[in-house]
Amino acid sequence: MTYKRIHNFNAGPAALPIEVLEEIKTDLIDYKGNGLSVLEMSHRSKAYDEIIKNAEKDMRELLGIPDNYTVMFLQGGATLQFAMVPLNLLPDNKPADYINTGTWSTKAIEEAQKLGKTPRVIASSEDKEFTYIPKNFTINKDSAYLHITSNNTIRGTEWQSFPETNGIDLVCDMSSDFCSRPVDVKKFALIYAGAQKNVGPAGATVVIIRNDLLERSPKNIPTMCNYKIMAKEPSLYNTPPAFTIYVIGLVMKYLKKIGGLEKMYEMNKAKAKILYDRLDKNDFYRGTVEKDSRSLMNIPFRLKNEQLEEKFLKEAKAAGMEGLKGHRSVGGVRASLYNAVPKESVQALVNFMDEFEKKNS
Repeated sequence: MTYKRIHNFNAGPAALPIEVLEEIKTDLIDYKGNGLSVLEMSHRSKAYDEIIKNAEKDMRELLGIPDNYTVMFLQGGATLQFAMVPLNLLPDNKPADYINTGTWSTKAIEEAQKLGKTPRVIASSEDKEFTYIPKNFTINKDSAYLHITSNNTIRGTEWQSFPETNGIDLVCDMSSDFCSRPVDVKKFALIYAGAQKNVGPAGATVVIIRNDLLERSPKNIPTMCNYKIMAKEPSLYNTPPAFTIYVIGLVMKYLKKIGGLEKMYEMNKAKAKILYDRLDKNDFYRGTVEKDSRSLMNIPFRLKNEQLEEKFLKEAKAAGMEGLKGHRSVGGVRASLYNAVPKESVQALVNFMDEFEKKNS
C-alpha cells in the first residue's frame, strides 16, 4: 500500500522505520493470533513476557552489552533520570563531576542541586553559546561519577569520542544518539536514553547500568526511583510502558536486519554529510556549531535574519517538510536526521535550500 509521507525532521518524537510501522499496523488489532492488541494485553502474560525479553536480548546483541550490566525500560523520560542518577549514585558526602554542553546537561546539573547534592561543573561550553564540546578538563579523583550528555538536540553538538575517566564511573545521557552508532558499553557505568529519538515512540527510557552500582541505591529514596528495586523486578515492578517497549523491540530487529549499528552509523554519516556540505557551500546558510563538534543527529543553522527564516520555514512546510523550526530557546532552523530519516529526505531538503537561495539571494 502507498502512503502519503512527508519529510519528517522532528526532533522528537521522531521518525520510525516504515517497515516497523507496517508491522505495528498488522499487530495492532490482533497480536500474532492472540486475539488482542499489545495495547490491551497483560504485562504479566506469556505473550508480553516474550516481547520484553526479546527486546532486551536484541538490544544486548546490537550494543554488545556485557552480562554484568542490567537493562531496564523505565518511565519518566530522560528528565527523571536527571534526578534518579544522583539519588542512587551520589551519596550526600561525595561530589560528582558534570560537563555542561547545553540545555539537557544544564537541567541534569540543576536537578542534582535541587536534591542537595554536589554537582561540580568541571567544563562548560557556555562561553560560546554551547557551540562546541569541551576538550580540556580534569576529572576529580574524589568524584562519584562523571556525567556527560553525548548529543545536544538543541545546540547540535555531539561527543565524537568519549572521555577517558581513569577509573571514575562515566554516566551518559545518550537520549538523542542512542543506537545511531556503535559504542563500547564497557566504558560506561550507566547509560540512559529516552526512546523517542531513534528507537521508538515516547513513553520509555532505556537504562543500562553496571550491576555493582545497584548496591549504591539507598533504601530511603522513592521506590519508583530506586534502580535496585527496578532491576530486581526486571522493568515490571509496576505496569510498564508496554506498547513503547514492543516498538523498541521491533526497531532492534530492524537495526539487526540492516546490518547493525556499524551500518547505521555509515548511513547516518552519509546523510549528515549531504546537509553539512550544503551549509559549507556559501554563507547564505550558516551552521552554528564548530566543525569538530558537529552532531550527526541534529543540525541547526541560521539564515541572514529572522524574517527570512520564517519565510524559509513556511515554504519548507508547504513543500512537505515537517519539524524544521529550531528549538524555541534558540530559534533558527534545525533538521533532525535520526536513524529512520531516509537519505532521500535530506536530499529533498538540500534541493529545497538551493531553490530558496536562488529566489531570495
